[in-house]
Amino acid sequence: MKFFSKAWKSSKQPRKQHKYRYHAPLHLRQKMVSAHLAENLIKEYKRRSMTARKGDEVLIMRGEFKGKSGKITDVNLKKLKIFVDVAKKKKVSGQEVQLPIDPSNVKITKLNLDDKKRKGILERKLRAKV
Repeated sequence: MKFFSKAWKSSKQPRKQHKYRYHAPLHLRQKMVSAHLAENLIKEYKRRSMTARKGDEVLIMRGEFKGKSGKITDVNLKKLKIFVDVAKKKKVSGQEVQLPIDPSNVKITKLNLDDKKRKGILERKLRAKV
């Protein structure tokens, strides 16, 4: 049975939008966890947003932890959420758990450029803009 269609453009119906995101393959899910860049990074890399990766420093813009800054500790492509080290909650048992945050609610303030692949992506995109 075919669940995902690359030909699908968009729909106003939330059920179809949910279905598209739920059945999307991993290479498209990676793009769905993108977040906006801070103003200084936009000027530097001439890009508005990038995919969120483990090790990036982010500023939480919405929700319970608004205004807090921290590092991304995990990216969950299944749920399309990211986990930031400052977004924690204590359970009744005393154990601390990280809360999932939607990538659209954060702003990337510092990129993790340890990965050669990511540096190559940025350089390639910069050359394309010039």
